[in-house]
Amino acid sequence: MTVRALVIDDSPTMRGIVAALLRRDPEVEVVGTAATPAAARSMIRELDPDVITLDLEMPGMDGLAFLEKIMRLRPTPVVMVSAHTTRGAEATVRALELGAIDCYAKPAGGLGALRDLDDGGLAAMVKLAAGCRDRLQQPRRAARFAERFRWNGRIAAIAASTGGVEALGALLAGYPDNGPPTIVVQHMPAGFTRMFAARLDARVAPRVVEAEDGMPVEQGHVYIAPGGTRHLTVSGRKQLVCRLNEGAPVSGHRPSADATFHSLARHPAERIVGAILTGMGEDGADGLAALRKLGMPTIGQDEASALIYGMPRAAAERGALAEILPVDRIAARIMELCRC
Repeated sequence: MTVRALVIDDSPTMRGIVAALLRRDPEVEVVGTAATPAAARSMIRELDPDVITLDLEMPGMDGLAFLEKIMRLRPTPVVMVSAHTTRGAEATVRALELGAIDCYAKPAGGLGALRDLDDGGLAAMVKLAAGCRDRLQQPRRAARFAERFRWNGRIAAIAASTGGVEALGALLAGYPDNGPPTIVVQHMPAGFTRMFAARLDARVAPRVVEAEDGMPVEQGHVYIAPGGTRHLTVSGRKQLVCRLNEGAPVSGHRPSADATFHSLARHPAERIVGAILTGMGEDGADGLAALRKLGMPTIGQDEASALIYGMPRAAAERGALAEILPVDRIAARIMELCRC
């Protein structure tokens, strides 16, 4: 089935390049391009595209405000096209919180590199987004943890990819400020995870940071694996510490949830609980299976609440999941497993 895409950007050059990249794929049809919010609104109503691409750093147009209106008035899958800049990272994370499906990061070489180096990634992202239309919804929020939490020494590790920004926000909203130490692998480009951690830190009770090599794993903290170049593992005995390790991609990703989970499989079973959330592909399934084989509790997000039921499905098919729960119940279950 052909995916019908609408390209929104105030730059004629960028509109042409994005449209050309999409037209390379015979399964994607560019049904229109728009330069202004007024033109875009009219085309969305008339053309009813399957997917919208949107540049969030457009002079003269507040892309985030426009995205918020789309998601409120006519929910449509949106893929952002964003630069590798601090401003671009901040806008991207906010857009993912608002309900955008994914982010396509422009190569550092600018427009020429975007045109010449794209290997079909943008078209693939647009096709994936098209399948999410029926699942677009406001994220469900976990209930706040009501009673004072008493930690039993167990840490949590969570894997997520596409749709994970919303899912993690919903899950961590159910954490108390003194909750179990939690390791998170969320697939994101380099430079975006620091901003993601900062935005989560401002919204949830525990302290959320981008992990650094040698950082101690402490109660009341959530550690986000840095995007891009290294894997996040956990080492140590009495005092666990974060380790950032160079290495080839694992399961197609760096950082990889499989790398993180396998590092945790070296620890006693009573110290670890693993969970896997929405995302495309199979990263985390193998590592989570290793945890379950050792008797560690494992949880997967259910299909009904997952934007992309790829990673949890792969984990379920490997027998890696002891429990399958909606995202708004996972935090409470982690607290039950990690309290005295």
